[in-house]
Amino acid sequence: MSNLAILPIIIPMLSGIIVAFTNKNVKRTRILTKLFVIISLIVTSYVTYVVFTEGSIILETGDWVAPYGIIMVADELSIILILTTNIIAATAAFYAPHSLSLKQENHYFYTFFFLLITGVSGAFLTGDLFNLFVFFEVLLMASYALIVLGGERVQLRESIKYVLINLFSSMLFVTAVALLYGVVGTVNMAQIAERVAEVDQKGILTTIGVLLFFVFGTKAALFPLYYWLPRPYIVPNPVVSALFGALLTKVGIYSILRVFTLIFTHRPDITHEAFIWIAGLSMLFGVIGALSTNNIKLIIAYNIIPAIGFIIMGIGIFNKDALSGSIYYFVHDMIIKSALFLLVGVISYVAGTSDLRKMKGLIHYYPVLGWLLFISAFVLAGIPPFSGFIGKLLLLKGALSNDEVAITIIALLSSLLILYSVMKIFIRGFWGEKDATFSLTKKPAQGQIIPIVCLLAVSVFLGIGAEYVYPAIDGIAEYLLDPEIYIDSVLKE
Repeated sequence: MSNLAILPIIIPMLSGIIVAFTNKNVKRTRILTKLFVIISLIVTSYVTYVVFTEGSIILETGDWVAPYGIIMVADELSIILILTTNIIAATAAFYAPHSLSLKQENHYFYTFFFLLITGVSGAFLTGDLFNLFVFFEVLLMASYALIVLGGERVQLRESIKYVLINLFSSMLFVTAVALLYGVVGTVNMAQIAERVAEVDQKGILTTIGVLLFFVFGTKAALFPLYYWLPRPYIVPNPVVSALFGALLTKVGIYSILRVFTLIFTHRPDITHEAFIWIAGLSMLFGVIGALSTNNIKLIIAYNIIPAIGFIIMGIGIFNKDALSGSIYYFVHDMIIKSALFLLVGVISYVAGTSDLRKMKGLIHYYPVLGWLLFISAFVLAGIPPFSGFIGKLLLLKGALSNDEVAITIIALLSSLLILYSVMKIFIRGFWGEKDATFSLTKKPAQGQIIPIVCLLAVSVFLGIGAEYVYPAIDGIAEYLLDPEIYIDSVLKE
């Protein structure tokens, strides 16, 4: 049973190796890719069922008992994020052939796609802080290849910035891990959490915690560390942008959620209070960025930043309602961001531009795209009864129960501005009179529309079917509030 925990890593890793050998036969590679993502989704769904019905699955690789060996921990938090990752990966695999050029597919897109999923799944599953660093590097190496896929000048320019920022944060990451090992003598997260409570050097631990937050905050694009984000996420192909927007920053915020609910809980007056301020500033500055541009891809990219702010807000407030809201919003945002990046990719393709000032009356030619965008805007902004509303409602409830009025006001204001920033695309680009000069030469393929519809359907279900989903999310919040459950399950005390 414990071997189930490694399957979400092994399946995409082996899939990436196999499709590397079939790369010259694009048709066969596409078929294999679709087959593998479906298998991975089915297996992950089964592992999720096992975790939620029978409890966490702990894999001690090589039969090395924790904390001496490499530990994989498939608990409720990690497995629900891996399931969401596999849903996004499946839709991306079906969308990709209709978005990528043959040249891009031949340059090992599908291999790097699977390696990215491997790295993301490994980061969610690992119970070892050093191996979290290792899986970060796996997903980053795959992302370096994907961001330059196509070899355009703008991609190369943005990739340099992206690589340099991540190299710098990775150096800080491994330095922080080394410092922490020097203090507590282990990199197993459960044992670190156990020993941190016994160590007298609280000042050094707080410093290490702040350093790790800086590392994870850079990767998650939190204020003021988001300066690198928007453009590197819009220069690749739309399917790559969707994977980046949905997954990469989320690994950073997951790391903050895991580390600061398990290990660094000894000075919440410093760490968690700072999180609330950073959350508010991330919301405001992210929305300002989205409102300041007429590039529809940049509008969606900037909206990643306030979403990360909402998630960090719940971690800062740190009560059951707020944590439930963070996790609910986490899953919601992964789904809706991937849908929006795929959608604006199609809109840019049919309009021949991503400049909103050059679009008008597209609803007359592409009504399906228009109404999909309209629904997506409501989902993203958290209009009831969609999934974003459930997460934000829980976050606001948690904030008000702690008398956090300022962040509540900022969250409500940001939600309205997020809605406006995306509705701006609908109002200016789709609504209005027909553009007489527009030439209807490009049509979206069915293979582009169906994955977007599937993602929106999942997002709508998370809202309308909240009574089925919320009990599981609520259980995860209770689990995070009691680190002893994680420690005991890993160390078997």
